[in-house]
Amino acid sequence: MAILYSTAEYTYLRDALIGEDRRAGNVARVDFPDGERLLRIVEDVDGEEVVLVGGTTDDSSTLELYDLATGLVTHGARRLTLVVPYFGYSTMERSTRPGEIVTAKARARLLSSIPPASYGNRMLMLDLHSEGIPHYVEGDLRAFHVYAKELVRQAARAFGANDFVMACTDAGRAKWVESLANDLGVTAAFIFKRRLSGSETEVLSTSAQVEGRAVVIYDDMIRTGGSLIKAGEAYREAGAAKMIAIATHGLFPGDALARIRDSGLFEHVVITDSHPRARQLAEAEPFLRLTSVASVFAAHL
Repeated sequence: MAILYSTAEYTYLRDALIGEDRRAGNVARVDFPDGERLLRIVEDVDGEEVVLVGGTTDDSSTLELYDLATGLVTHGARRLTLVVPYFGYSTMERSTRPGEIVTAKARARLLSSIPPASYGNRMLMLDLHSEGIPHYVEGDLRAFHVYAKELVRQAARAFGANDFVMACTDAGRAKWVESLANDLGVTAAFIFKRRLSGSETEVLSTSAQVEGRAVVIYDDMIRTGGSLIKAGEAYREAGAAKMIAIATHGLFPGDALARIRDSGLFEHVVITDSHPRARQLAEAEPFLRLTSVASVFAAHL
């Protein structure tokens, strides 16, 4: 039986993964006034298979994930599985100007330096913004890209039944949306844009007929919602009758969620609980509908 641990902010997902062959483990935490933190694994993990749930939502959370993983192996865990619902820094997966740091690679190397358990270390990463990130992982840590496509398909069907257009915000998500549309047996729609400056783009046209149709816009991640709102405006101008947005990762910094809601473009937004902030916001905002990624990860444990 595997023992499940988590970083502090992902306790909810650890609890959702508990089952007949997985039980909860506990971590004692003490935060000191100078910012240092004491972590203690309560159970004896010597010879045990352990699962550690945690995301790299910020630098502090990344280090907590690293420290706990290192401690679990040091105290004798025979196999370590990292469940990483959200891998931050994934938009910094390459440099575009001289001197830029490829942070995604640096973080992958950090996690790669976790000591190897006797039966090996592996990491499950969900709906990554860049397909190449698992290849940054080195040494004894094996990385696997897992997908929440079934959750997206279910949410799309719940909204549009069999008559809707599967759409994306930009060309970068075109392959994902085309794959989803093929699975669902519906039309895919793409937006053609022209970049006016480093921060401004202009929508030129859409690739499919959406007039009078329900439109489901999918993106792997929503941050400020700027690209989503522009895409929604383009599909609305093209005649879309109603729209929702679906994303795996919802960050929604500041008033991002309110801006999307107040745009009046979408009936609702469907998001997973891969990021703790999305879960917190969904508790108070009916416009945001939450679905759990627990089943996606459970299938790989």
